[in-house]
Amino acid sequence: MIRLAVVILLALSGGAAAQDCRAVDHRDRAFTVCTAPLDAFAVALRLDAADGTRLGSFAALARETEAEIAFAMNGGMYHPDRAPVGLYIEDGTERRGIVTSAGPGNFGMLPNGVFCVAGATARVIESHRFAADPPACDHATQSGPMLVIDGALHPRFIADSEYRNLRNGVGVTPDGGTVHFVISDEPVTFHEMATLFRDALGLRDALYLDGSVSRLYVPGQDRADPGRQMGPILSVTVR
Repeated sequence: MIRLAVVILLALSGGAAAQDCRAVDHRDRAFTVCTAPLDAFAVALRLDAADGTRLGSFAALARETEAEIAFAMNGGMYHPDRAPVGLYIEDGTERRGIVTSAGPGNFGMLPNGVFCVAGATARVIESHRFAADPPACDHATQSGPMLVIDGALHPRFIADSEYRNLRNGVGVTPDGGTVHFVISDEPVTFHEMATLFRDALGLRDALYLDGSVSRLYVPGQDRADPGRQMGPILSVTVR
């Protein structure tokens, strides 16, 4: 039986945005779930500063962002120069094309997918489906593997796997109006994270973003996870 205990983390200051991230206990593992209804929050991908250098950090993101940041997290896998591995769209401009072939590592564990934001709606789409009929995205990032595909877990996930890591991912409600960003606060398996999206959050599609580099920034809760320089960053601001 799946056990879900939710504790709302209230901050003494920082406005309504401070309440949009909560602690979730799922299958005896600790996670943080940050929720963004798109009628109240704008989700964007950010890679470079105004001078063309990589942002790389939440501090740099905050310096470059005028709107109130509710939260932010790493937004997909990247090369040593911190360029995105797969499809990357920022402010309507495609900066890297989609990759549909299998390959090494988690990204190449097909099916992988794309997180796409278009105005006040969002979708998680399997990469081959995306490539066959690309929707118009204001912002998009490709990563892998998919965690949940049409309500089913990725076929290569193992329920009793002993391989655990810090992980983060993203999923969207079936109506496209709300995005759930999840990060584990302790090492977890793919299966544990995927069942959180499907069984606890009720989502039919969810995408893995990354592992050991996973980081979350919630200024209203004084949380800014330390770590190495990032590539793409998912920024969620108050509309």
